[in-house]
Amino acid sequence: MNRGPRLPGVEDEGEPRVVVHVDMDCFYAACERLKDPDLVGEPLVVGMGYDHGETHGAVATASYEAREYGVESAMPISQALEALPRRAELDEGDPPEGTGHYRPVDMDYYQEVGAQVKAILHESAETVREVSIDEAYLDVSDVGWRAGTAEAFGEELKARIREEVGVTASVGIAPNMSAAKVASDFDKPDGLVVVRPGEVAAFFAPLDVEELHGVGPVTARELREAGIETAGDVADADPRALADRFGERGRALHRRANGRDDRAVEPQGDPKSVSSESAFVEATADPATKREKVRDLAAEVAERAAAKGALYRTIGIKVVEPPFATNTRAKSLPGPVDDPALVEEVALDLLTEFETTTARKLGVRVSNLEFGENEQSRLGSYADAGDESAVDTEGTDGERTDRRRRRSDRPSRGQTTFGDFDE
Repeated sequence: MNRGPRLPGVEDEGEPRVVVHVDMDCFYAACERLKDPDLVGEPLVVGMGYDHGETHGAVATASYEAREYGVESAMPISQALEALPRRAELDEGDPPEGTGHYRPVDMDYYQEVGAQVKAILHESAETVREVSIDEAYLDVSDVGWRAGTAEAFGEELKARIREEVGVTASVGIAPNMSAAKVASDFDKPDGLVVVRPGEVAAFFAPLDVEELHGVGPVTARELREAGIETAGDVADADPRALADRFGERGRALHRRANGRDDRAVEPQGDPKSVSSESAFVEATADPATKREKVRDLAAEVAERAAAKGALYRTIGIKVVEPPFATNTRAKSLPGPVDDPALVEEVALDLLTEFETTTARKLGVRVSNLEFGENEQSRLGSYADAGDESAVDTEGTDGERTDRRRRRSDRPSRGQTTFGDFDE
């Protein structure tokens, strides 16, 4: 990860990472509620392989209200209907108690919403590992472990997802991936749990063994048969005995239960964008200083994109105001290009909106990438290209004071949104 100059007090390279795990709450159900707000607060079941009015299929997601009636993921729809009858089958009038709504999976729509969330994640972190449509890890080590910085980042991230997309996320922040994953599950829904360095083993100790990342029902049963009931028991167990019983996985569980997990957050597959960010030693509003920084970043990004054999259709900038308020601007081009001079020109043009803004960090990205034997477009001007914009600024009281990007302004389906500021 390219971190650039450090802010005063930010951790050294050898200090613990700051890893964020973002897990969307009942994501399919949340998306259905975006389509139909009347479903908010109602028991809701989303079925895979299910059609309206039918009894076949399996539960993909059950809202928390539906779970109160015993409906669980992977349960057959026929069994879910016994626990929670379908409301549409009953008489009109006041909704009867103990009934719920059933909807079939709409994966195309869920991917659209997921893309909006992941765009925010990529705007917020230089390194993002997308695990699924509703789950991702972020490495935000530049935020550091100073008092309150990790918590402030998590609150800001959750607020952006809730206000810009309309769904909620649970966030776990910890010095490693396995602890961050467990932390995000600890206080669902809409939770934020921060486990600081040196606290991981104590955080794990009282948890049921099945809550350790990597322990499923079968392994949990085998551990309990060996008298190991909690994560603390795993931490105290003989690692050689665990290895004899479970192989290398047993050693990994022992390390994680003791708070040790050296895995780095790494993106999967081809990059969706190429970016570079750099923080100022001290936040600055000087236009010349900011322009010089953007020129350097633009040159670096263009060089790295060329090295990857990537053409790009979108050029963007990122401006971070103290402490973590994130602004992004992007210009979509008529066709794919490899043009370092154009990257600089567009980035500087986008920066003019922030000429008087105090910035602690700047970034430049190229996205909407194409690889392989692509023919470069010949562009006379980018003036007629489309815009992508997002604003997130804060007032001195910590409340968001300007939110220019609305749901109707977001890129339509088919436009790359996953790759913002992803390396």
